[in-house]
Amino acid sequence: MRLYIAEKPSMGAEIAKCLPGPARRGDGFVETAGGIVTWVFGHILRQAEPQEYDEKYKSWRAEDLPIVPSQWKLLVDDDAIKQFNIIKRLIEQADELVHAGDPDREGQLLIDEVLDYVGNVKPVKRILLNALDEKSIKEANNSLRENSEFFNLKQSALARARADWLIGMNLSRAYTLAAQRAGHRNLVLPIGRVKTPTLALVVRREREIENFHPVDYYTIKAKFHHDKGDFCAVWNPKDIQVGLDSEGRLIDKDIADAKLAEFLDQPHNGLISDYTKTKKQEQQRLPFSLSSLQVLAGKRFGYDPQQVLDTAQKLYEKKLTTYPRSDCEYLPTNQFKDSQAILKNLQAFGDEKLAKWSAGADPIIKSRAWNDKKISAHHAIIPTRVPASADKLSPVERNIYFLVAQAFIAQFYPVHIYNQTKVLIAYKDEQFSASGRVVVDMGWKELYTAQTKDKAEDNSDSQDNNEEDSGTLPAMKKQDHVEYVEGELSQKATKPPTRFTPASLLAAMKDIHKFVKDPEAKKKLKDVYGIGTEATRATIIDDLIKRKFMITTGKKKYLQPTQSAYMLIDAMPDELSYPDFTAIWEDRLHSMADGDGSLEDFITQQVEFTTSLCGKAYGARFQVAATDESGQTTHICPRCKSGVLMKRRGKNGDFWGCSAFPKCRMTCNDKDGQPDLVEAQNRTRNYGNSSGTRAGAVGKKINFEASPFGNPYISEEEMREFNQQFQLMDSFSAAYSGATSTNSHTKFANKANKPTVSAAPLEHMGDNSKALTQDKYLCPKCREGHLRKIKGRNGAFWGCTNYPRCTATFDDEKNMPLIN
Repeated sequence: MRLYIAEKPSMGAEIAKCLPGPARRGDGFVETAGGIVTWVFGHILRQAEPQEYDEKYKSWRAEDLPIVPSQWKLLVDDDAIKQFNIIKRLIEQADELVHAGDPDREGQLLIDEVLDYVGNVKPVKRILLNALDEKSIKEANNSLRENSEFFNLKQSALARARADWLIGMNLSRAYTLAAQRAGHRNLVLPIGRVKTPTLALVVRREREIENFHPVDYYTIKAKFHHDKGDFCAVWNPKDIQVGLDSEGRLIDKDIADAKLAEFLDQPHNGLISDYTKTKKQEQQRLPFSLSSLQVLAGKRFGYDPQQVLDTAQKLYEKKLTTYPRSDCEYLPTNQFKDSQAILKNLQAFGDEKLAKWSAGADPIIKSRAWNDKKISAHHAIIPTRVPASADKLSPVERNIYFLVAQAFIAQFYPVHIYNQTKVLIAYKDEQFSASGRVVVDMGWKELYTAQTKDKAEDNSDSQDNNEEDSGTLPAMKKQDHVEYVEGELSQKATKPPTRFTPASLLAAMKDIHKFVKDPEAKKKLKDVYGIGTEATRATIIDDLIKRKFMITTGKKKYLQPTQSAYMLIDAMPDELSYPDFTAIWEDRLHSMADGDGSLEDFITQQVEFTTSLCGKAYGARFQVAATDESGQTTHICPRCKSGVLMKRRGKNGDFWGCSAFPKCRMTCNDKDGQPDLVEAQNRTRNYGNSSGTRAGAVGKKINFEASPFGNPYISEEEMREFNQQFQLMDSFSAAYSGATSTNSHTKFANKANKPTVSAAPLEHMGDNSKALTQDKYLCPKCREGHLRKIKGRNGAFWGCTNYPRCTATFDDEKNMPLIN
């Protein structure tokens, strides 16, 4: 028995229709004379969460990072247990399997991971479906390939999935914990290999706009007379012209006025110093990949990328268009024979323009799109041979189908041919220039003449359109004489860059080489596939909006970052916020799919990268939260200023400690629900004024003042003194965190080791606590703990065993605490 495993139920149903009948529908499968068809629905196996590897990972702790599975674990998704068991039973009964996942990296993994999970050893074939119409399915079923041929594609998909897990699980925890240390207690930061550099593009673009300062500049357009007709040309200032800025723009109006007056002076004789006429042609616009379809649909109709993908998927499932998640813009030559049938169907679609264009198409023309060397597992999105009817489609479906059909029809029109003319005019020792274009054959552009808006949108990011393009020029030649007629001075202003829209951001993700930081990497990455995949880019943009890191504004849905986005990107190292590394990895993933590189080497590199960034996260500096989750003003730690004082409950009552612990060990007592900063100030002052010979004791009183926001403030000089005194307390804590007690003195174990990390280092001392409470010096401050002699970095001193709730310290005098 042959078993087909499709990627989704709709695909399974279409395959079953094309197999010999009769067909009988069962629970989760369809049985036919040609075999049984079953299906998954997305990833019915999911990657295990960290806590499913080890219960300790349920709590997010910096010391556990990075989390790297020794054996990667997959689990059956709770919503898919029933279907998984059906598939498993059918695999056991089958003699041969047919892998019917989508023809891409992710589709390969979806079915392969199920086969691997159940330990399948039976032969597996691969069917590649780029369309779901009957003829396409039957042709594909007659051309089955060995699934083993796609092993490298599966390895590439596994590498992508595991790399995303390592980055997402570890760095989301690492940077969320860093944000919490700055007082952002309820903020969860989703860090992603593609998501983070994508958000950074929006943040940087917004800052370019915020920091943009418009510059006024002036241009002069002159009208010249030639025997064959008048034309306009633009003055090109020399590099040495006074009044130019660094970009070569004339910014001095007085000089511009003077030049305009100079040009008007007699004589008016000029000369054509150069004249070139070049015949040029533009090849037909290629059919669509998903990304190019999403970009144009966004510009033409304002659709967001996810909406375009969803609509293309619906058209695919209705058998009207080919596979939608394609990253290819070329077509296989063996499908050229279907062109006449498709063009004929488009005449009857019900759209006047498509009917006219398809009727005028020449099915003999073979454009550059038909190229087998450019085809991988799938091809460009085009209409199928199944007739479509406009009145049976929704408005969005009609528009997307229109774009797909328009691009397909364009392949059967001639190339666009025009003459490009460039003229240079010498006048009063200055140079003017003009260019013009004369269309020889409109060709395929006949289909796009109504969409002049497309060109304007394509050039929306440029500062200026071609100033010297004057349209049609009169026939002329070099050395012809011309006469200056008049000039016009125009004041212009530089414009800020345009905000991203979902469509233009998706285009930026695809052409990511334009945004990489390293110039050498920029050259290498020009031909990569971008960051993300055709199927995930729209989802990533949509997720950033849903998580409120970006908002859309205006009719064009311009993207603007929120305050959380600024905070996140500002805390990220360049390796995460710039797309260089991600783009290089995408290139390696594609190379792996072609057999170049191994899964093991790639994951090893990812682990090293993740480990490095987890270390950087520990030192990340986030903007300190001004208010807590209830809206109350926070108390910024007066010692480190990178954390906030958080109320904590200890076994002896409430106290306040810095959220940046253990980097900062600032503590103070609780007074009426607020940190007692005055008491902390007095304690520190008394400590500095106490007698003794320890080096570093500071006697100056630290002056805490209330800032306008109610937070404690001390000067930079006082902060240094305050920190110096608290360093001794840190020594006290570090020593006790590894102490063992014997009779009359304390021995310190692991002096070179890192102090034990806990909310209160001396709160849980195990067997030592009983011995410590037997000491004879009761702490005069809290009257709960006892004083113990500590060997600090600046000499011996005495501290309370109730630290950090009690931070009393006393000088040592003849092995006794000096208590005033």
